[in-house]
Amino acid sequence: MDLPRAARDQNRIRLHRRFPSRYLSTPRDLIVYLPPGYDHSGARHPVLYLQDGQNLFDPATAFGGNDWRADITADSLVASGAIRPAILVGIYNTGVRRISEYTPTRDRRTRKGGKAERYAQMLAREVKPFIDAEYRTRKAAAETAVGGSSLGGLLALTTGLYYPRVFGKVAALSPSVWWDGGAILKMIASASWPRRPIVWLDAGTEEGSSPPQVIADLRLLRGVLLEKGWREGVDLAYREVPGAGHNEQAWGARFGCVLEYLFPVTPK
Repeated sequence: MDLPRAARDQNRIRLHRRFPSRYLSTPRDLIVYLPPGYDHSGARHPVLYLQDGQNLFDPATAFGGNDWRADITADSLVASGAIRPAILVGIYNTGVRRISEYTPTRDRRTRKGGKAERYAQMLAREVKPFIDAEYRTRKAAAETAVGGSSLGGLLALTTGLYYPRVFGKVAALSPSVWWDGGAILKMIASASWPRRPIVWLDAGTEEGSSPPQVIADLRLLRGVLLEKGWREGVDLAYREVPGAGHNEQAWGARFGCVLEYLFPVTPK
């Protein structure tokens, strides 16, 4: 990691290697950021579970050598009083299995994907209980968020769909709405929601080879959520980010806004 980074210097970035699961065949690393003062305060904290964990804190492991600098952003917001101190848990992806694990359906053309339900089970039934046992967390759904970008954003939405009583908040940055002909739109539209998680939903206006289609897909997703009872400005935050691309720098640049929405000083 590039220095100085206070979270690392103070032993607030902790790595749990090769976390096993009975739902998925491949173990994966978990990386945990603890907020300033964690070891001394005795306080309990809300938690955000983020996919593609290797991209969050360390340029040495991040895609293209560009991490989100999520620890720096979180430290700064805590210091300024903009957010409640939160624990961030990054779940590393497993490389070639990422597409399969992050997608809710098996794509009809490529015949790939479809293990997101198992992944969501891993998060809800294994990763979260492990983190709750290891760290001082606030365990309620209202204090537990799941997030990700691109296919990770799609996975976050899917996890919120399957486990709204576990994950009360969802952050979907540039979600891959296109997957399997927009399967996530049909899933949300046909689902019965015992509880609606609050949702952060965004995309940049310069993403991919067809930016207008990305924004069109995002608007379709917003429309489905509104039809299912979400209210923009109440339990749905929607952003089209001018000039932002589909990359780690863009997601890291707006991660602070995501944290402010998920963990405001006055809880939602």
